[in-house]
Amino acid sequence: MLRPFLAGVCAICIALVSATPAQAEFAGGKPVTIVVSYPAGGGADLMARLIAPKMAESLGQPVIVENKPGGGGQVAGSFVAKANPDGATLLLDASNFAVTPSLYPHMSYDPAKAFTPIAVLALFPNVLVANPSFAQTTVKDMIAAAKAAPGKIAFASSGNGSAQHLAGALFEDMAKVELLHVPYRGGGPALADVMAGQVPLFFANVASSLAQIQGGKLRPMAVTSKTRSAALPNVPTMEEVGLKDYEVYEWNPVLAPAGISADVRRQLVAAVNHAMAAKDVQERVRALGGEPFAGGPEAAAKFLQAQAVLWKRVVTERGIKAE
Repeated sequence: MLRPFLAGVCAICIALVSATPAQAEFAGGKPVTIVVSYPAGGGADLMARLIAPKMAESLGQPVIVENKPGGGGQVAGSFVAKANPDGATLLLDASNFAVTPSLYPHMSYDPAKAFTPIAVLALFPNVLVANPSFAQTTVKDMIAAAKAAPGKIAFASSGNGSAQHLAGALFEDMAKVELLHVPYRGGGPALADVMAGQVPLFFANVASSLAQIQGGKLRPMAVTSKTRSAALPNVPTMEEVGLKDYEVYEWNPVLAPAGISADVRRQLVAAVNHAMAAKDVQERVRALGGEPFAGGPEAAAKFLQAQAVLWKRVVTERGIKAE
């Protein structure tokens, strides 16, 4: 009777060892650091702090957030590109990740080769907003007015090469118009001047402009997503107003240094998926006007590549330079 009993105990022990998550030894037991390429309080920082606790649950390791802003994401990018590819150091960037190589041709690392994509977290559309006093109430009328007076209708942005600038540049390209670009040092001052009537137009982030839209301080003209935004269900898409295939989002990629093992990548992907599947995370993303990215790491890699191609063309053809 003893032998079967001992065999049973051994079997239970083996099962317990096997059931112990491999993640418990993830990254050699070190805390995982998500390096954010922009300052605390911004959209990228918000997403990092939203997913970090959920990732920690999945990995069985503490996950901390560290901000390393500067150089349009290059400070954080360079730091993570040089990090040990053990999964302990990750980069959480913004959509400028696909633009920076075209704006800064002499970077210290090659974004296409220095990282292994883990995920794109969510897609956040912009919305073309106007000061309520702006004469044209539709995008169609605005395009007609811009064609009649090239370079006279202005749009604000948070700076040369910013997401808002590029959204406007792509709009100019696809609508065959010339607008007057007015760069600011940040989205806040740009939005304030649009509300004050100093500049009529702005390609705003849905989340940052929603309260002003609802309060009547800004008039929404069209969203930049393929389908209407749940946050602004009565606002048409650019395609609906006649600009076929115009589609622009802000987004946040999660990347690991190149050279991580397949097993480490698998665990990181599972941790991000666990975080993004959480009800409170999805509710927060949708409250900000976004939608979780539909697709795994391979889809994310293809998306990043396509975005880099698109914005390289826009930057080159429009002659956009970094500040």
